[in-house]
Amino acid sequence: MSVQERKQRERADRERLIVATARELAEQQGWDAVTTRRLAERIEYSQPVLYSHFRGKREIIGAVALEGAAEMASAVRAAASAADDPRTRVTALARTYLEFAERNPAVYDAMFQLDGGLAFAHEDTPEPLKDAFAALLESLGEVAGDGVHPGLFTEVFWAALHGLATLTRAGRLPPEDTGRRVKLLVDRLAVL
Repeated sequence: MSVQERKQRERADRERLIVATARELAEQQGWDAVTTRRLAERIEYSQPVLYSHFRGKREIIGAVALEGAAEMASAVRAAASAADDPRTRVTALARTYLEFAERNPAVYDAMFQLDGGLAFAHEDTPEPLKDAFAALLESLGEVAGDGVHPGLFTEVFWAALHGLATLTRAGRLPPEDTGRRVKLLVDRLAVL
């Protein structure tokens, strides 16, 4: 291994450590607790080292969002691929999405609530975000119905899931009714 390759590997390792530490701290104490000073202390690097990887908290939030999008896409695909028919696939997708949001609130916030400097629904949207949407579209496109654009249907279904995740987490909807909400959403929106 060349010196250059070793340095690149070490840099990538430091970057993963920064993101993992930010994510852990945000999940434990919220995003307000994530500061460059705290991160530097936790990873035992100086703040200038941290700034050599990320210009600030906004970019760190963006990195966490991209990591979360990749994880969510993988989870949604795994759940959908285990299903035998469209109804079961869409139901599994919805449950997996909501479970991901519940298990990873800080990551979910980084993905959809906080400014991570990432473009959504644009040509320059980062690949992990495009792939997360594609993971939803793969199952939802088949149940959009005649004359309904699959991408538009996926956006509406995603918006409904996001609303359920956000309102349940905020205590506005009782969590014990989540299964019934998912069933209603699948029954009323999807053409099965």
